[in-house]
Amino acid sequence: MSKTAFAIAAHPDDVEFAMAGTLLLLGQSGYELHYMTVANGSCGSATMSRQVTIDTRSREAKEASAVLGAVYHEPLVDDLMIYYTPPLVAKLCAIIRQVRPTILLVPSPVDYMEDHTNTSRLAVTAAFCRNMPNFPTDPPAPVTETEVAVYHAAPVWLRDQVGNRVRPQFCVDVSSVLQEKRRALACHRSQKEWLDVSQGQDSYLKMMEDLCAEVGRLVDRPYAESWFRHLPPGFCGESFDPLAESLGKLVTKLP
Repeated sequence: MSKTAFAIAAHPDDVEFAMAGTLLLLGQSGYELHYMTVANGSCGSATMSRQVTIDTRSREAKEASAVLGAVYHEPLVDDLMIYYTPPLVAKLCAIIRQVRPTILLVPSPVDYMEDHTNTSRLAVTAAFCRNMPNFPTDPPAPVTETEVAVYHAAPVWLRDQVGNRVRPQFCVDVSSVLQEKRRALACHRSQKEWLDVSQGQDSYLKMMEDLCAEVGRLVDRPYAESWFRHLPPGFCGESFDPLAESLGKLVTKLP
């Protein structure tokens, strides 16, 4: 059976910040990689028009997905239009049925903005419905019985939406792929250049590295990404944990 890892995030550059290191490691271990943001980045500029912003950020996301070696999937809605609605679940479920992921990487169910948390909910429901023939997708797609293990990235800054500290279940040592993760994030030049002007040269890339270093300190590694495993019922068997099995000693569980 082919092995596929699918990273679904809210906005262009979210995958690179929170998930790209783990995704790269899965690619090295033989997984086919897929990349998607539910929103198109339309609000990601204070100087460009909406359409120019969408075109720019879509181009950057495609470049980043190529750096990661991942198949790119087009976004579905504008920024701040990610709502937990049946039509959006139906569209996302169609994509999941087509990709048939073994591993699904999604945002945290708790985070500082609702585009992130709504993406988490949408992806979880879409994966849950992947094998239900009475759930219609848009466009229609045949069901898949493939087991899928769902993993949530920890929230930005390891805090929930009201500032409570969040302790991840496990961390993945991404030190060996940090430079590739950095190169993928640097593809999002429209965001990097804006922050370079407002906050200092390479602040965008430094922020990512600082976050990975903070997580790394939890497990005594230089750089790491933090994760939670979604409960298996409806998705896979209790013992089905392909991320841990594939990455082995790079995974450290926290007490």
